[in-house]
Amino acid sequence: MNSPLEDYLLKINSPAGKVLDEIQRQAHLKTIYPRQLSGPLQGKLLEMISLMIKPERILEIGTFTGYSAICLAKGLSQTGQLVTIEADEELEEMIRTNLEAAGESQHVQLLIGKALDILPMLEGNFDLIFLDADKVNYPTYYPLLRDLLSPGGFLLADNVLWNMKVVDDSMRDFETEAIRSFNQLVAQDDMVMQLLLPIRDGLFIIKKCR
Repeated sequence: MNSPLEDYLLKINSPAGKVLDEIQRQAHLKTIYPRQLSGPLQGKLLEMISLMIKPERILEIGTFTGYSAICLAKGLSQTGQLVTIEADEELEEMIRTNLEAAGESQHVQLLIGKALDILPMLEGNFDLIFLDADKVNYPTYYPLLRDLLSPGGFLLADNVLWNMKVVDDSMRDFETEAIRSFNQLVAQDDMVMQLLLPIRDGLFIIKKCR
């Protein structure tokens, strides 16, 4: 159930559209953790960021249903490409169906497998990267993804507040500690500038300066 603020924002903001609304509905019907889906507010933010940057190449770690990939792909040029990595092979059919319904299948390359196995095989120069995968490996992903970014490129990292657990010193589970470590790695990195926004579950916007 949405909060009154979220209901108001959804009324004011541009709509996600019928295809994304249906993908969101199907996620709640067919997946175990539908909260993993970006949703209309964050999805629209991802779309806006992509439209502002106008990236030629986008990399996404953690596809889930394809909702966020579709939002990000809207900023690509006609020749642009989005590479998205999903570890759960059981989601592949749903993802491909959703990409086709959104008219984005020609712009999106779906790779099924563990991101830590696939990332070393990718060539760099991505203009925009969206990280929304297994939280325990966020600190491991960070140097790999920073190296894949073009100078001036942006890395977006989701769930970096982790239900506000990162600010509660009593929380010491593996995922919370990993996200704390990731946030500190970014904060101490003189190769980037960063802004952590308290949107949804926390979204880190990180720009590679050199």
